[in-house]
Amino acid sequence: MERYVEEITPQLGDTWRTDEMFVKIRGNMRYLFGMMDDETRFRIAQQVSAYKGTSDVRPMLREAAQRAGKKPKVLISDGAHNFAIATRKEWFSHYRGKSTTHVADIRMSGRIHNNKMERQNGEWRDREKVVMGLKKPDSPVLAGMQIYHNFIRPHMGLKGKTPAEAAGIKVEGENKWLTLIQNAAKSESGRGSGSLPKLGDSHS
Repeated sequence: MERYVEEITPQLGDTWRTDEMFVKIRGNMRYLFGMMDDETRFRIAQQVSAYKGTSDVRPMLREAAQRAGKKPKVLISDGAHNFAIATRKEWFSHYRGKSTTHVADIRMSGRIHNNKMERQNGEWRDREKVVMGLKKPDSPVLAGMQIYHNFIRPHMGLKGKTPAEAAGIKVEGENKWLTLIQNAAKSESGRGSGSLPKLGDSHS
C-alpha cells in the first residue's frame, strides 16, 4: 500500500516545513526527518538516519520534490545549518539563479515559528510510545503512520478534511482505510485499469 499511495500526486502549496525528532530503534536513538506542506499538512516525505549532516538530509529533500512534482518556494525549519545547506545544494536552480528560500526559525526569537511541524512530530511521538520503540529504520510502522496521517485522520485545522483531501486526493467510501487497502491490492495484482489514479481522481 505504501508504494500505491506514493504514486498519487498531491496538489501542494509553495511553502513547506521540515524538522527532526529522535526515535528509538532497537534501543538506539536515531533522527527521524519529516517534510510537510504548510497549507494542507500533507506529510510529503520522511527519513530515518543515524546522523543529521547535510548528506543525511538531502535524500529526503529529493524524495519530497519527486513526490510533489516540484520544489517549494519557501522551506521553514529550525536554525539547524544542515537544512539550510541541503536546501541550497539540492534545490538551487541555475535558471535565473532562483532557489528555494530557507527560513530558519529560532523558537524563542524567530518571527516565523515551526509550530505546525512540531505538532506533527507530537503525533509521531505519541504513536512511537504505543509501539514501545521501532525494530528497524524502514519499519512499516512509520509508513503506516504517514498513510494514516495523510489519508485517514481528519484535521481540525483543515475543517475536518484529511491532508490528502486538502491536497486534492479523493478516497471515497465509508471505510477509507479499507478502500486504500483494496485499491492497493488491485494495483499490485494487475487487476482493474492497470494505472494508478492521479490527482483529483475518485477511487472507491
